[in-house]
Amino acid sequence: MKGDVRQEMRSLGLDVGDKRTGVAISDPRGLLAIPLTVIAKGENAAIDDIIKLVEQHKIKRIVVGLPRSLDGSLGPQAHKVTAFVEKLSLRAKRNNLYIDIQLWDERFSTVAAERLMAEAGTKRKKRNQHRDAIAASFILQGFLDSLKEMSF
Repeated sequence: MKGDVRQEMRSLGLDVGDKRTGVAISDPRGLLAIPLTVIAKGENAAIDDIIKLVEQHKIKRIVVGLPRSLDGSLGPQAHKVTAFVEKLSLRAKRNNLYIDIQLWDERFSTVAAERLMAEAGTKRKKRNQHRDAIAASFILQGFLDSLKEMSF
């Protein structure tokens, strides 16, 4: 759009799990979330890979899915995610990367990703390979959409 002065704000979305971390990325204008990759490594190696992605894509914000219970409370997995976010934040600062890290309610993101792939006819093995990145894109898209709603 000509005359649109919206600043570029590329973001990463993360769906942090015990075995895998799904990663999504936004377009340069921060409007659309796209599944990027799945990192199947231990916590420290996953953080290293995320820092590389931040540097490579000039990321300004990371949106991390916070798994809440149906009643909205925080359970054991949510505490693991917040600990992961603390380590990620410290590592980013050590690398002189000052990124806005946001936690976002991720209830039903994995279920929505699974349903989308099943409806598209994706075979179960492929679903297992891509589900976490698609869930990360649902998390990131929800956050991006909330920003659009606030600007109206």
